[in-house]
Amino acid sequence: MSIAAVGVAAPEWRVPVASIDAAWGRSPGRGTLAVCRSDEDPLTLAWAAADRAVAAAGVAPSGIDGMWWGCTRPPFAEGPSWSTLAATLHLAPEADGALLSGSTHAGLDALLAAADAVAAGRVDTALVVTSDALLPATGTGHETSAGAGAAALLLRRDGGPARLVHTAHRWEPRLDRYRGDREPETRETYDGRLFREQAYLPMLGAVGDALLVDATDAGRWSLPDPDGRLARALAKRLRAGTTSAQDVAAADRTRLGDLGSAATLVGAAAALGSPGPLHLLGVGGGRATGCTVIVDAPVPGAERVTADLSGGEEVAYTRVLRSRGVLRPTGESVEMAVPPGSAMFGRGAGEMLGLLAARCVDCGTMNTPPDVHPTCISCGSTKFDVVPLGRTGTVQTFVVNRTMPSPFEAPLPLVVVDLDDGGRIQLQGGDDGAELSIGAPVDLVLRRYAVERGVPVYGWKVLTRRPVAGTDEEVTS
Repeated sequence: MSIAAVGVAAPEWRVPVASIDAAWGRSPGRGTLAVCRSDEDPLTLAWAAADRAVAAAGVAPSGIDGMWWGCTRPPFAEGPSWSTLAATLHLAPEADGALLSGSTHAGLDALLAAADAVAAGRVDTALVVTSDALLPATGTGHETSAGAGAAALLLRRDGGPARLVHTAHRWEPRLDRYRGDREPETRETYDGRLFREQAYLPMLGAVGDALLVDATDAGRWSLPDPDGRLARALAKRLRAGTTSAQDVAAADRTRLGDLGSAATLVGAAAALGSPGPLHLLGVGGGRATGCTVIVDAPVPGAERVTADLSGGEEVAYTRVLRSRGVLRPTGESVEMAVPPGSAMFGRGAGEMLGLLAARCVDCGTMNTPPDVHPTCISCGSTKFDVVPLGRTGTVQTFVVNRTMPSPFEAPLPLVVVDLDDGGRIQLQGGDDGAELSIGAPVDLVLRRYAVERGVPVYGWKVLTRRPVAGTDEEVTS
């Protein structure tokens, strides 16, 4: 079983832990947390990480046989979460896979389920995606550790630069962090010390010992850390010979926080770029699992992990509370004119999520979306090929709305983009429009436009591209 590529993603915002503590009159903590804007969620993060992994592997999405997605809180409690993500990635209609949920153990559940499918011969190439955007109870200690992020791996039967060679498991019916039915927020552990001494350390320690049988060096580990302190104790507990475990996930946790079901794979992603053994541990829902990966050569995509997780816009705690819906404006609001379960959305959902266009066979004009253009807008032909639009281009023109009714947030840019593949499309801007200019290079990224009647509505937004200092690369902002 081999790992062929890796990708990661984090949301755009970073909130200092000290600002949360200050709001509640507590001593200031250290580090920052990655938190979602109102148009980001576990699905948009999953798309970004998976898109990077697929690009790093150099494979066509149609060549991926299945996708296994682990997420503590997918966008639908019941609904088409998996198929919505599959549509944005252009997976084949016959693709296999599953959505794993229910606890922070879901990330490793997805990894092992995909590995089993490949080993059994059911699929040859499997995409593993783990993502989370934890929603802690406001004012609790959990709020100072809960972050957001995503990771993706591409698995193949053989031939990859890293190999999954060993697994170990333990379970105990222990209550850790949980969320009851119809509860929006995740609860803290009732007694943190009890959880540490009778659940976290015993279970993960036993799994780690099973992975270290006959080892002379404790080596590298990606450790879960629900509160920012537990991993240090676990690293000391995991010993081989005279050495303790090296926690390769520690630096990312300081910048991003606890990433729930995505924590283990995000923490391990950069380490996949260096040869040697790498141990992965995950915990949640009274279960603990460990995997050993042997990295024979750098895994494609690992070289850009640090850059993809760095940066981020520092924001005030009040903006985070607004994004989470804790602070809501009063007064009139505007609902969508078209219900998300209507025929219009039913017919056009695949076109919108897949960013599809009808390319005229006679003149080559891109008509988008295909469902509303029975004839070519340039020559009137009715012969089309439905193709995915490119996701890079330049600004043709734009306008910034400075006043918007709730639930929209001003400023709200509307941007017309000339795509590099010849198409032209109008979309919302993904920021405040301050960096927009005619001719500026931009990327199209997946975002959540709204939640209407309980349904998350996804589409594409425009982000300007800016150079990375000291490199020839550019990133979206």
